[in-house]
Amino acid sequence: MAQEKKEPREKRGARSSDERREPQAQPQSGEWKERVLQIRRVTKVVKGGKKLSFRAVVVVGDGQGQVGIGVGKSSEVIGAIQKAIIEGRKSLIQVPIFKKTIPHPIVSKAGAGKIMLKPAAEGTGIIAGGSARSVLELSGIENILCKSLGSDSALNIGRATIKALSELRKFKDVANARGLTLEQMLN
Repeated sequence: MAQEKKEPREKRGARSSDERREPQAQPQSGEWKERVLQIRRVTKVVKGGKKLSFRAVVVVGDGQGQVGIGVGKSSEVIGAIQKAIIEGRKSLIQVPIFKKTIPHPIVSKAGAGKIMLKPAAEGTGIIAGGSARSVLELSGIENILCKSLGSDSALNIGRATIKALSELRKFKDVANARGLTLEQMLN
């Protein structure tokens, strides 16, 4: 008897090993990452009793220098998160990144939240906690030292971090304001 050579049958939708292992690409300019910082149940006292709703605080960033923070309220958690994402995309700021860190140290305050940011050497990573870490990671900064000096509120610390990042100035802009070249200022 002649032996028939059996070939494995291809399954529909089966992928080869090369197709399964796709490299994880960095987000492009159109890709946004969202991170929920806080979800709180809030109540409002009205004439008939208490009205229950949810508040979501969300950070939105592209990992390449753009970041924003948004707050949304709704009677459902999903609705609050969606509203916060929309507000976060409306309030985007551009962060000046210099050698994967920030150009200079800064202290900023928003509400009762006070934050201190310092540039760090290559390989340090993000030394920060809570909502400040989320804001810094989504902005694309890789090496930074951060300390929260005021409030413990996630919203206040997030807003203080965004304010500090928006107040940063590039070396080129400072040199132009002083009437110097970049080389003269850095020497």
